[in-house]
Amino acid sequence: MNEPPLKSAILGEFLGTALLILLGNGVVASVVLLDKQADWIVITTGWGLAVMLGVYLSGRLSGGHINPAVTLALAVRGQLPWARVPVYWAAQVAGAFAGAMIVYVDYAEAFRAFEAANGITRGLLVEGRLQDPAAGGAGVFFTAPAFDVTWRSVFSEVLGTAVLLVGIRALSDRRNAQFRDYFEPMLVGLLVFAIGLSLGGLTGYAINPARDFGPRLAAAIVGWGPAAFQTHDWYFWVPIVGPFLGGIVGVFVYDLVVHPNLPSMEEPTPPGSIVS
Repeated sequence: MNEPPLKSAILGEFLGTALLILLGNGVVASVVLLDKQADWIVITTGWGLAVMLGVYLSGRLSGGHINPAVTLALAVRGQLPWARVPVYWAAQVAGAFAGAMIVYVDYAEAFRAFEAANGITRGLLVEGRLQDPAAGGAGVFFTAPAFDVTWRSVFSEVLGTAVLLVGIRALSDRRNAQFRDYFEPMLVGLLVFAIGLSLGGLTGYAINPARDFGPRLAAAIVGWGPAAFQTHDWYFWVPIVGPFLGGIVGVFVYDLVVHPNLPSMEEPTPPGSIVS
């Protein structure tokens, strides 16, 4: 497998993740700050399209990971040299940070109006949490749990990311789904849309460490300060650890259960033949 030049890989992961966050955080900002409806459907649709366009942008440059959990999972199964993992991660987090900062600049007046209308003091913790609604507006940038049961939040992130990686492997495995390359990013976007609709409500379905950490860092810099990491009892580690574990689980499930039982590429779809 030929790896893309390192410069192209860094550029692709940075730009693809930046576009992902620009559009993903942007749709959340529209719903939360400007009250654009209809809430969860709009948000999950926006994130699905954001993933699709981010992969389209970065696919030929870097492989279109735009997610440290995907990068780690591919390295674990030998599809990416380990030396490239920290480089990909750095580009992804930097891209996520940049995308979130652009969203903040674009929506700065909406943030201020939202805080004034709801009596919110930016960065103020009340009983260990940023003020409602939407974590005082910081929920535009990062995820938070619906319930304060940490292990269940970890499980939800592991599950969502495992489904993501099983789906990605199924879509990219030429022995399974022989789609033309052009359609794969679209189908990955639909996969993320489905995960958001079905599994995302409990934690906000980060399923991507960079997607949460980069914007959380941006939120800390633009006024939420340490509270961006302290809120919800230092929840910030869950959308980092959960997706990493889930990505590894997902590729192992696919590689151990599905891939060995697939027919060869020469077999028709569905496999088998009718003997007259």
